Amino acid sequence: MGLLDQLTGALGGGNQEEGAGGLLGALGPLLEQQGGLSGLVEKFQQGGLAEVAQSWISTGQNLPISAEQIQSVLGSDVVTQLASKLGIDPQQAAGQLSESLPQLVDQLTPNGEVPQGGDLLAQGLNLLKGKLFG
Repeated sequence: MGLLDQLTGALGGGNQEEGAGGLLGALGPLLEQQGGLSGLVEKFQQGGLAEVAQSWISTGQNLPISAEQIQSVLGSDVVTQLASKLGIDPQQAAGQLSESLPQLVDQLTPNGEVPQGGDLLAQGLNLLKGKLFG
């Protein structure tokens, strides 16, 4: 199990069933597929949603994102693959992503910036420790 799988499992309360817990468990591979957190943020910037993605990173309020915007930025294939893993339809998967992804990015960037290199590993471990032992 990779670090991001463990991290998203911890954020989902360790619940790997369908729904939000299962979605959070699937976000680790999604992040890896997109080139990590910085790759994901870059995709949102290229998709015209830089302000939205930056709000998730910053220490302020997270701006919302719609299921349609998620599908537009990530692509229908990615959303369909995720939906298939979760056993739900793609529209449900996009809707759940629109709710969970801002929270995950927010949790991974508590200092208001995307960690570089090994900092993500250290930050992920610290977040896990806080969730498991805090």
